[in-house]
Amino acid sequence: MDETAPATADGIASPAELARLLDRHAYLCDDGLATACFLALRMGRPLFLEGEAGVGKTELAKTLARVLGAPLIRLQCYEGLDASQALYDWDFPRQLLHLRAAEAAGARDVAALEGELYDRRFLLARPLLRALETAPSVLLVDELDRADDEFEAFLLEVLSDFTITVPELGTIRAERPPVVVVTSNRTREVHDALKRRCLYHWLEHPSFDREVAIIRRRLPGAADRLAGQVARAAERLRGAGLLKPPGVAETLDWTEALVALGVRELDPGAAAVTLGAVLKYREDQQRVLGGGLDALLNGG
Repeated sequence: MDETAPATADGIASPAELARLLDRHAYLCDDGLATACFLALRMGRPLFLEGEAGVGKTELAKTLARVLGAPLIRLQCYEGLDASQALYDWDFPRQLLHLRAAEAAGARDVAALEGELYDRRFLLARPLLRALETAPSVLLVDELDRADDEFEAFLLEVLSDFTITVPELGTIRAERPPVVVVTSNRTREVHDALKRRCLYHWLEHPSFDREVAIIRRRLPGAADRLAGQVARAAERLRGAGLLKPPGVAETLDWTEALVALGVRELDPGAAAVTLGAVLKYREDQQRVLGGGLDALLNGG
């Protein structure tokens, strides 16, 4: 296929080809993730990604959208999220303006006026409806574990047949279902019914070599020695029992901060002044500083 043009879900021939396309957009994935993502595209199934925060779940969806040349439509989940916030709502201010304009024009047909209020132009499409009406598109349902059980059940219904019923307008069906990526940081268990609808993959923190490769790929201005030192330090931090171990995103932030300061080799002084780029909890910083940065950098 022509790799200078956007790919299509059906046009990607193998997991290896998908991995190569993702790599062109600076996302490095292992064989397991490439295979899970390829099968989700080929089978038309949602891809459910679990793993610690910062391991690249959200970034995969963003990169996949770039590979496919499709808009990324993101639904950020949170406690209390309900169907109207995810699906659609009516634009009440515009409806009110329409009523006032109709009254000023002398409209007398009440039934006709009421019917006009529920025209498609007054419907505000939220992420789920936008994804169904946009082809192609990539729908990212981010951090589903933060939403309530009721919303999870509603999402399962939508993902089962990719249709939405608007009582005033009828049923809206996706002509071409979106590519769906669902992520979870596993702050709670997602129900089996939704997982059964999806293909599942657990994202681990990358190996040392892969993390070095990610740093070099995303931050080519970082010295080779610095990339290795940061990756090794991040690996040790993940085994230190911290409240929030750093993910790849924090590793990249740390490296970027060091590069911005002109650092080419990580030493205790540089690590101390940039620790806030990689550790975002005061308790974690105190624990690392109390144990000595020499131990972090040299494995002592």
